[in-house]
Amino acid sequence: MLTVLRVHLPSDIPIVGCELTPYVLLRRPDKPVTTDDVTEFNPVDGHFLRYKWYRIQSDKKVAVCSVHPSEQATLQCLGCLKAKIPIAKSYHCSPKCFSAAWQHHRVLHERAASAGNENGNDEEEVFGRFNSTGSTGSGVVNLSLSGSQSSSSLTNGATTLYPPTVTQRNGGETWFEVGRSKTYTPTADDIGHVLNFECVVVDAETKSPVGHSNSILTSCVIPAPSPSPRRLISVSGVDVPGHLDMDGSISSAGTFTVLSYNILSDAYATNELYSYCPSWALSWAYRRQNLLREIVGYRADIVCLQEVQSDHFEEFFAPELDKYGYQALFKRKTAEVFSGNINTIDGCATFFRRDRFSHVKKYEVEFNKAAQSLTDAVVPTAQKKTALNRLVKDNVALIVVLEAKFSNQGVDNLGKRQLVCVANTHVNVHQDLKDVKLWQVHTLLKGLEKIAASADIPMLVCGDFNSVPGRFLFFHFSLYDHVMRHVFYTSSHKEYFNNTTKIIHLYPRTVIHNLRNFALSADSLSVESLLELLDEDSLRKDTALPSPEWSSDHIALLAEFRGKPRNRR
Repeated sequence: MLTVLRVHLPSDIPIVGCELTPYVLLRRPDKPVTTDDVTEFNPVDGHFLRYKWYRIQSDKKVAVCSVHPSEQATLQCLGCLKAKIPIAKSYHCSPKCFSAAWQHHRVLHERAASAGNENGNDEEEVFGRFNSTGSTGSGVVNLSLSGSQSSSSLTNGATTLYPPTVTQRNGGETWFEVGRSKTYTPTADDIGHVLNFECVVVDAETKSPVGHSNSILTSCVIPAPSPSPRRLISVSGVDVPGHLDMDGSISSAGTFTVLSYNILSDAYATNELYSYCPSWALSWAYRRQNLLREIVGYRADIVCLQEVQSDHFEEFFAPELDKYGYQALFKRKTAEVFSGNINTIDGCATFFRRDRFSHVKKYEVEFNKAAQSLTDAVVPTAQKKTALNRLVKDNVALIVVLEAKFSNQGVDNLGKRQLVCVANTHVNVHQDLKDVKLWQVHTLLKGLEKIAASADIPMLVCGDFNSVPGRFLFFHFSLYDHVMRHVFYTSSHKEYFNNTTKIIHLYPRTVIHNLRNFALSADSLSVESLLELLDEDSLRKDTALPSPEWSSDHIALLAEFRGKPRNRR
């Protein structure tokens, strides 16, 4: 008979909006052990599995800390209440927590004041306002979490899918049935409560349970951390109103925005490498939702992502971004060096909004093939193996030519196709292979040179160049000045270097390592605005990146561009 051997949850803490899929270890009648699902529609030996999820709701309401969401809140900031900041951000687990977070926390007050309370109190229905039992005298109150608040104040307006109260249990607990499938996605109603997952073998004919049920309890559900909004900084010095969020696109008429972001492949996001990051925040189930929310929130017209796993592109990013109007293109790294699961090989993914651009052409650059061609052409036979061992690193680049569906180049270009060429790459990471990095970029630019020679197209290069600020290998790009001018973005401050290099660096040295960069054709595109970087306090608030707030070890860069009218010749 079908037997459940073990039930296990992949994450120790459930988060709102991040689906939970338990591992259910089964033994089939013929003895093999499997984790495959056995549903009513494909029973095994006349049996299938029935699942149920319950929310265990006690009389005591628990608020959670805005900085450490796995901890119960004991303090509340009165300044947040007065400024009508979402109430979830007002909670802290201890005076030490509030003090340590103050430099970052006070920015919320300043922005709420400058924005005219634009954030409102959207989350008040979820968290409610608790009465204080006493003030600390510093704008913070101690929380009194009484049991008088009814469960109705915790609803978020969602339609009830299952009978509300299943049974009353001992100890003042009420169990609510919230799901009947193997996977469950916690909602705002679940915040502060424990979930219970039950699995039982059922007879397919009688529909009656066979044997005892297997169950597992989660920790208390926590809300997903809400990253602070990042503002656009005008290159011209004119302030860009508001901040970048999901309320609307920031592109004005005749401009377009481009996002470049290394999202940190799940294969590299290990507890050993990022031991400071809570395991729940490092899990892919959490990170993928947080990354998607961030990427969609930028409303970029073109999105260039690096370190996107093949399976995650096919199963998550392509279908999810399609819902927001993006067309997807992908180039997986080659596998000469890689020795793991082929589905987890990462690569470069480029997305563009179908209402703003149409796809014209796609080019793929495999640096390993270029390495083979180079060694065949110029390296003596006796040295080829050594040369290939150094150059073969699996890195790739994805080049796409897009046609704009909007006018952005002035009267002189009316009636002409408005094309833009976007390259997306991830240069080799090893710092002791600077010559290999330079050669890879050289190879990419040679490919772009061929495209530029065939058509008058603005060029835009995005990617993770794995180059430390202040030690750029990009000064060598002057070799290609006859093809195009290059502009690189690495910070929000202007710092202009010798103009003979035709390179403009907009960021001085920063604390951020492995900063990505943009390169573009300065003759045909101008920069309107840039997305501000995170300040050092924000980066260090949770030790480093990734963190519960930011789900990659990199930060996203975004720029707004406007096409320039071309000079007639």
